[in-house]
Amino acid sequence: MDPPALDRRRFLQLSASAAAAGLAGCSAGYTPAQSEPKGRSQQEEPAPESVFTQVYREVIDSVVQIETDASAGTAFVFDDGHVVTNAHVVGDAEAADVRFRDGTWRAATVAGTDAYSDLAAVAVDDRPDAATPLPLQSPDPVVGQEVVAIGNPFGLSGSLTTGVVSGVNRSIPSPAGFRIPDSVQTDAAVNPGNSGGPLVSLEGEVVAVINSGGGDNVAFGISAPLTRRVVPALIADGEYDHSYVGVGLRPVTPEVAEANGLAEPVGIIVTEVFPGTPAAGVLEGSDETAVVDGIEVPVGGDVVVAIDDVRILTAEDLGSYLALHTSPGQTVRLTVVRDGTERTVPLELGERPPPES
Repeated sequence: MDPPALDRRRFLQLSASAAAAGLAGCSAGYTPAQSEPKGRSQQEEPAPESVFTQVYREVIDSVVQIETDASAGTAFVFDDGHVVTNAHVVGDAEAADVRFRDGTWRAATVAGTDAYSDLAAVAVDDRPDAATPLPLQSPDPVVGQEVVAIGNPFGLSGSLTTGVVSGVNRSIPSPAGFRIPDSVQTDAAVNPGNSGGPLVSLEGEVVAVINSGGGDNVAFGISAPLTRRVVPALIADGEYDHSYVGVGLRPVTPEVAEANGLAEPVGIIVTEVFPGTPAAGVLEGSDETAVVDGIEVPVGGDVVVAIDDVRILTAEDLGSYLALHTSPGQTVRLTVVRDGTERTVPLELGERPPPES
């Protein structure tokens, strides 16, 4: 038997109620099946972790924000009582504030700085248990190795960018006017505030201490081997003594080789010997110039081709060897080509003069 027909007034009342319930997000007399949002299952699964996520989680508790009265940047835990950052981040400050990942702040004291390597050690007591020291990578990095930069660009704490090692054995400017040897180049994005933070391998080891970034995905860091030499001295003594020769150098290009009668363009030519330095009376600088293919080049200086039997092709090679394998007071053997003849000369290394203020 058919249900009794609804009168017009009752029909309109029910229709109005249903329309109002629909607009409020409710059902009108029944509950429809709830469809899952697109791309989600009924029991939502976490997003899969990338290798970068895993490295981030392993490292992030050891990366901190550091602030002085004049500057701010990034640092990372080096040992049980110290974090490492850039010398240009702490500047002349004797004290700093350090903020850990858990949001807690600690008062810190600058233990030592080195303008030549742009490294600083900062003493911090009572760090959180999760903030463990990050190991420095022992094998030299290779071009193409994947890395991540973790830091606080523009004050955005705990930011991660990814990239690769773009170059090794770079020579980059330091705040002291000399150049920092053995530096690492990366295409990972680096911005103000990243300075002093770690460039980390996928194994969670520090490849370099981020120093600077530029346009076109070019950024640099102080290498792990140089950091390993400098920072312990900053912790123990507040400073680090760099080896010093006291010469001006220029690469031997084909034009330089032609002007100096060299068989091939190899090594670096000594253009100037500074008075009162270890090189004075030991090495000879250029005494004239010549023009080859429209280029003015030095003539007559010693051409350095090896140090302690390690071949030297570029000024970067010499700088890295001095920085990583020598100390002031040590005598090295330089192999030079002088007046067309190869010879070996001993040279006692000095200590770099104080940075210019």
